[in-house]
Order: sequence, then C-alpha cells, then structure tokens
Amino acid sequence: MRGRTVALDGLGGREVAALVEDGRLADLFVEAPGPLAPGAICRAVLGRTMKGQGGATLRLPGGATGFLRRAEGRAPGCAITVQVTALPEPGKAPPVTDRPLFKSRLAILTPFTPGLAVSRRLRDDAERDRLLEIADAAMEGSSMGLILRTAAQGAAREDVAADIAALRAAAEPVMADQGREPELLLDADGPHALAWREWAEPAELDDAPGSFERHGVLDALEALRSPRVALGEGSIFVEPTRAFVAVDVNTGGDASMAAGLKANLACVRELPRQLRLRGLGGQVVIDPAPMPKRDRRSFEDALRAALRSCPVETTLVGWTPLGHYELTRRRERVPTSALELS
Repeated sequence: MRGRTVALDGLGGREVAALVEDGRLADLFVEAPGPLAPGAICRAVLGRTMKGQGGATLRLPGGATGFLRRAEGRAPGCAITVQVTALPEPGKAPPVTDRPLFKSRLAILTPFTPGLAVSRRLRDDAERDRLLEIADAAMEGSSMGLILRTAAQGAAREDVAADIAALRAAAEPVMADQGREPELLLDADGPHALAWREWAEPAELDDAPGSFERHGVLDALEALRSPRVALGEGSIFVEPTRAFVAVDVNTGGDASMAAGLKANLACVRELPRQLRLRGLGGQVVIDPAPMPKRDRRSFEDALRAALRSCPVETTLVGWTPLGHYELTRRRERVPTSALELS
C-alpha cells in the first residue's frame, strides 16, 4: 500500500501510535508507564549532591527520585522546575533538565534561550521572513525564545499565531510557578498527541478500532520480537543487554570480497529504524562484518546520513580497539518488548 498512514490504537492497555509508509512500519510511539514520561515538566526539590557523578538527586512528584546532572549554585531543599528528558535505566533515577522546552506541532518555546529563529531545514528566505514576522508579533511582551519548526512552512498566519499563543498559555504559568513541594506541572504528550505533533507531513488518519490489524502493524510488531533482521545484503541481530545494545552484522551466503562492506552499509541504513521501532537506547555497540580499514569512512558517512532523518538524539562515539563501532542514543522510547500483542 502506497502513501503515509497514521494509525492510532491501543495495545495491552497502553495508547500506541504507528506511522506506516508505503505499507512498512516507519515509526512508533508507545505510552510510557507512570506519570513522569519524557517531556513531563514538574516542580522538584533538590536533594543531596553526588560529586562523583557530577550532579544531584531530586525529589519528584509521587515519591519518585530524579537525577540532575548540573546542580551548581543551588542549595539542597530548594524547589526548581525540571523536565524529564529520558526513560530511566533499570534501577536508576530518570534524568531531568532544569532548562525545559515546550513543543507544539509548529514551534518550540525556549524559556532560557531568548530570540526568534526558524528551522535550518527551511531554506526559503521569503518564507523564513514571513514566519519570523508572525512570531515577533505573537511573542510580543515575552522574554522567552521561540523556534519555528519545519512544519510551519506554508501554514496560514492565523494557524501559526494560534499555535504560538497555545504554547505561551502552557509555558507562562509553569515558568512563573513559586511552589515549594514536588508537583506535576505539565503532563507529557501521549502517543496520539505525539503523532499529531511530530508526524506533520500529510498522511491518512485511521483511528478506528482495528487500525493496527488493517495496516499490518501487529505483524510488524510481532516481527520485532525476533533479534534477527533480514537485509538485502546479509542480516543483523539486534540484542539488548543490561549494559548495552549489541548489533551483530552477518554477510550471509555472500563470499565476495565486498561482502563485508555491503552488509555493513545495509546495516547502518536500517539500524536507526530498528532501534526506533524497538524502543532501544543507551549505549549501542555494532560488531561489523570484516572489512578493510579504508572502508570505515564509508561506513561512518552512511550511518550519519541514515541518522539525519531519525528524531531520536544520537551521538556517534567511534571505533574501539577491537574494531567495534559505538554510539549512544537517548532513552526516550518505550521498549516494544513490553507490549502485549494479543
């Protein structure tokens, strides 16, 4: 089936949104457990400093504990506004930031970074000027900054202005908060709201019961249960461990001199999608198929190109002495292994 479809449904009591492109599952949002999902903004109380880890613990709503990486200049017991940035690793506190962002479909409000800007992906100078003019009027009287997203391109003036007004209405009470005890101030967007916010390109919407079955989402999720991913050139095995996600590249039956490079390039082109759909983050270690060192540059270039369209923040670390390639990804997706498909 050609085209883009956004399917909204639920699985195992969790809200789920799926993006299907040309009959293939391209992205997935799964409801996170608990109230403090990535994106949630709350009032927290600073706890003890952990000098060896370069941060401090926080008391969050509901008796939860958070971890703030930089807490210099603040005294224990003070109340601060923080935003959950990622899902916690097993047995650890969720990481938070004291510089929250407020996101909508067309804009991002930045309370601690003043000024107006437009996404660098939007290159039309006339359109950039138009959007900046709208933003300037909509942000009058505010000291907060604003970034117009790519989705704002071509949007009607009143729609852009309304989107910014809604952002301000959500952000201003939160940033003016003067409370002293932990409290949830702004809930994170659920999967269906995230689908509307992040998948802004034109698509057919199917939110009727059974949409996942109609568009092959259930079959795709079942396939993700297996660590093996067949590629046009060889295959990969994606296996999460407690410490990291291991990715093993195999050439299959190809015995040619270029088999290793072909399998490795096929791996990095598919890997961002597999990690995104499986909800895997943290440290990722790729064990590539054997290839000459001179081909490592091609491997890295292909990986960077594949990651440009991936919304999950990823940092390329580099090669290890054993010839593995390491990267880290923010833990902002719920592992799909936790979903009940029946």
